[in-house]
Amino acid sequence: MKLFKSIPEWQAWRDTLQEGPLGFIPTMGALHQGHLSLIEASRSENTLTVVSIFINPKQFDESADFEAYPANHQQDLNRLENAGVDAVLLPDAGQIYKDDYRFKITEREFSRRLCGAHRPGHFDGVLTVVMRLLNLVRPDNAYFGEKDYQQLQLIRDMTSAFFMPVNIVACATVRETDGLAMSSRNQHLDDRQRLRAAALYASLKQGPTVDQARQRLARLGFEIDYVEDIAGRRLAAVKLGNTRLIDNVEI
Repeated sequence: MKLFKSIPEWQAWRDTLQEGPLGFIPTMGALHQGHLSLIEASRSENTLTVVSIFINPKQFDESADFEAYPANHQQDLNRLENAGVDAVLLPDAGQIYKDDYRFKITEREFSRRLCGAHRPGHFDGVLTVVMRLLNLVRPDNAYFGEKDYQQLQLIRDMTSAFFMPVNIVACATVRETDGLAMSSRNQHLDDRQRLRAAALYASLKQGPTVDQARQRLARLGFEIDYVEDIAGRRLAAVKLGNTRLIDNVEI
């Protein structure tokens, strides 16, 4: 597995690649089975698979959340090598934002709903870094999980709007045995919160209506940011203590 911490070194190597499709998974590290499922999908469909690890400061609306984000690059690299990844891009913020974030991507409609209504500037940061990474990696296929469904839709729309030559591949949410969607944020739950967290998925699945799903979540002690039905999916964001969880299901 090749490791690139320098963007110019990465670009020089990328220019040598000629044959076969390239798959790409952008991550912020803290890798779990959900990420590994994206890698598995990429390896089955591409000649080479590349993963980036970059904890993006521009998508955190609270600096404390950025500081608290779990980072263990060596553990992540070991997992990626064991998973058969061909190359890892591990740049720092000074390289990704050499313009000091003077240029950014802003979507003016869907990004201001759901998570965007509660996290100002979040999706500007997400879309900006994803565009930069896609331009650096130049993949044929890029893989994203359906757990972050609003993010997935915005990335699809952005790549279409800017005529970017990449296929955005959606992969099903990977869940724990009790239904909780796998996420790096789950590490912040204490034992009691972790047991309760599984009720988020069950409530979205079993509530016949949005109001009933909200009522059930409230009774179980969740602080609700939103529960909404959009385009055949029920999407929700809730808090347990200081930990914000998101999920969605088909309806």
